[in-house]
Amino acid sequence: MKLHAKGLLVSAAVLMAAAGPAVAQTQDQMKMAYNSARNQLGVVEYCKDKGFADAETISMQQKMMGLIPKPADTKEGDEAEALGRKGTVSGMGVRQEMEAAAKAQSTTVEKLCQTLASAIKQAGASLPK
Repeated sequence: MKLHAKGLLVSAAVLMAAAGPAVAQTQDQMKMAYNSARNQLGVVEYCKDKGFADAETISMQQKMMGLIPKPADTKEGDEAEALGRKGTVSGMGVRQEMEAAAKAQSTTVEKLCQTLASAIKQAGASLPK
């Protein structure tokens, strides 16, 4: 399965931020959203380490993560974030390295990171201050 920068990279945290708290969620959906958000945080930190994202993006991602209830067991979230820090996007049953995703889309990791950062900032701008 091909990873699309405007698809999977914008995780459940961004979607939930846009949808708001009125969306009813099951425990499994919330856990998946939490794990995806943690992975995305790791990916943004990977991007920042490469010079392709900034601290504001990380802060915004953390703020959006606050909208998702933390599961009792955060081990999967810890693992998802660690994968992201290594440059692996993981969510909705798909795992792909940023380098492979960039190559498959005839682009660069820098462009993928910039797309992700832009999407996070755009979604975060609609959050209460």
